[in-house]
Amino acid sequence: MKRKITLIIALFISIIAVAQTSNYSFVANSSEENVDNWPERIYDLTIDYKTVNITGKDVKAMVINGGIPGPNLEFNEGEFAIINVTNQMDVETSVHWHGLILPNYYDGVPYLTTPPIQPGETFQYKFALKQSGTYWYHSHTGLQEQRGVYGSIQINPKQTDLEYDKDLVLVLSDWMDENPKTQLRNLKRGNEWYLIKKNQIQSWDKVIARGATGAKLKMMWNRMPDMAILDNYYDNFLINGQPTNDYPEFNPREKVRVRFVNAAAASYFWLTFAGEDPLLVASDGIDVVPIKMNKTLLGVAETYDFIVTIPDSGKLEILATSQDGSGKASALLGTGNIIAAPEVPMPDLIKMMQKMMAMDMKMGAPAAKFNPSRNDSIALMKKYAMKMDHGAMDMKKDSMTMDDKMKMDGGDKMGGMKMGYMVPQEKVIGSNMKTGSNPEFNYNYLKAKQPTQFKNDKPVKEMLFNLTGNMNRYVWSINGVPLSETDKIKIEKGEVVRITLNNLTMMHHPMHLHGHFFRVLNENGEYSPLKHTVNVAPMQKVVIEFDAVEYGDWFFHCHVLYHINSGMGRVFSYDTPRDKRLNAYPLTNLTNEADHIWSWGEVTGASHMTELLYTATNIRNQFTLRGEYGWNENIEAEFTYERWLNSYFRVFGGVNVENEMEDSLEEISTTGVVGIRYLLPMLIDSDLRIDNKLRPTISFATSTMITRHIALYGEYEYQMDFGWITDFEEGTNFEEETTWQVGLEYVLSRDFSIVGSYDNRFGAGGGLSLRF
Repeated sequence: MKRKITLIIALFISIIAVAQTSNYSFVANSSEENVDNWPERIYDLTIDYKTVNITGKDVKAMVINGGIPGPNLEFNEGEFAIINVTNQMDVETSVHWHGLILPNYYDGVPYLTTPPIQPGETFQYKFALKQSGTYWYHSHTGLQEQRGVYGSIQINPKQTDLEYDKDLVLVLSDWMDENPKTQLRNLKRGNEWYLIKKNQIQSWDKVIARGATGAKLKMMWNRMPDMAILDNYYDNFLINGQPTNDYPEFNPREKVRVRFVNAAAASYFWLTFAGEDPLLVASDGIDVVPIKMNKTLLGVAETYDFIVTIPDSGKLEILATSQDGSGKASALLGTGNIIAAPEVPMPDLIKMMQKMMAMDMKMGAPAAKFNPSRNDSIALMKKYAMKMDHGAMDMKKDSMTMDDKMKMDGGDKMGGMKMGYMVPQEKVIGSNMKTGSNPEFNYNYLKAKQPTQFKNDKPVKEMLFNLTGNMNRYVWSINGVPLSETDKIKIEKGEVVRITLNNLTMMHHPMHLHGHFFRVLNENGEYSPLKHTVNVAPMQKVVIEFDAVEYGDWFFHCHVLYHINSGMGRVFSYDTPRDKRLNAYPLTNLTNEADHIWSWGEVTGASHMTELLYTATNIRNQFTLRGEYGWNENIEAEFTYERWLNSYFRVFGGVNVENEMEDSLEEISTTGVVGIRYLLPMLIDSDLRIDNKLRPTISFATSTMITRHIALYGEYEYQMDFGWITDFEEGTNFEEETTWQVGLEYVLSRDFSIVGSYDNRFGAGGGLSLRF
């Protein structure tokens, strides 16, 4: 009898072990197992245009099989997927299978791993499903994902120890009526309309009322614009394509595995649940040790699975609230009266600014630097690191893991976290130290069901990635180098690649690695979870590591669509031969995507003068046309080319045309100019130049929001002529000219403002400004 019981217990333990390890086994190389006899499951997807109306306005969208989101693709672990994607649009497209381990050629990044799908073509993706869990798919071409090209993937496990009755997939997303390219262009021009529209601008009336003047001045001194959780403006937030969705098919006391996919282009969501706290059971497709969690931050491109219990009576509400507080979406499970989920309070951006500025750190790390080829990532990290006194250091040590303490105290080996191999202290360049950060922004609640550490004998390649950005020009990068200015990062099969992600910006960044899962090192040590996307909170570090077991080239990038399209990405390369099927598709089409020219302009017509400004720019090059015409017939126009050497400093040259005399257009003078432009602290733009008559000129310009809609702006210019070329009248050896303007601008909308100003040449007046 004892023998039978022992055998039964052993069999039960074995089954549980298989169930717990089933969705870890796929981490090995995706191309080695023979899958010829696996059952096939075929899907046909068609990407096309369709007019949709989500907010009351007709918008031309991109849809998959006629819908937003595209259909949920349901598979079983151990099947062979064949997915035929047909492009019925008049532009090329692509599909990336986010989180799936598959052959490099089918990963779906156009020009890197997979050919783009041209108009009228069908591309067939083929890969074995060696994993289970919740994943998703989306276009990896331009901003198409924002316009509707995304959908979910559900892979049912062969075995599971989780108890639930039904599945429900909820795809979260953000929607804008505005053309996404227009929003990106406005972000690049520094247009603050989206913060104004959301009433999140930190104008001086609010700052002074809150006693935050010092913090605001420090922000400006560090050349930092207003705090923002989300740069974009969204008209709506959606769950499965609608702001609110009802699911009455669930019965009281049923347990539902709710599979969340954050398919938003830029929005993080707080998830809150009515009723009893749900059970978090999986992250990024992989089962974790179940834990009750009611308020969870779901980062862009992450997936989470929760098991919820339908109440005895009433609809259970699940609320997805945009992290910036600008909107929400909800799902209602069951029937009856609504049982409301807890509301998430609006974030206090001024309080956040005060806390951020209270830290003793230098801010404003460059998004583009003078020498992109110079590897100075550690120096950059040290320069912009938070400084602490001994008291703060002791407090920080009290909250550290043993591993962190050993590193800080000079321990020469990593011991406390049982990493699976020993790394000398001098090679450890980062940690997950989180003192002072919101605990909701770390992953300590995620614990793997079994150890995830790698073998002891694997060599370790250490890398430091500082996440860098410039909000004024909307350039995003890694280590101050955008994707277009860097080479592939070579890695070798068989090594462990450990990366410290050090966020030097005030934005969250969801960093996604294609074709691999990585460990997110947390306080659970050898049970640190595996993920494919990790959130790196502002001014915080996260350490990840992955087993280099693949081949080919794989993309690593921020999954905020507007950040990747502004340069925040890298390519990991195993340095294996490029697939010959990609010979006609140059990689530069991908790497240079964030470096194309953007242009915008503004014209102001007022009672005393007319002004024109037109700019065309990319990361390094900028062309600017300026013109002024006063009603006293004083005219000046200038065209310049400038080269950005880093995020703040540029050199320029051009030509200036102006009339020498007021009330006369007969004497026009043309001069060549060269000089430097530099963004000073306090967000003051400076210009130092000299023309071909050897006349030096210095000028300054700035603006600031004094209320939600009213900006105060000013310009000052001082020109000197020492007579080095000019022939002065006898007795004169020096001339000078000073021009200045001060004004108020009332922002009516994204494109229009009312302005009033005084110019020392043209007098006072007012009018209308148009941005285009």
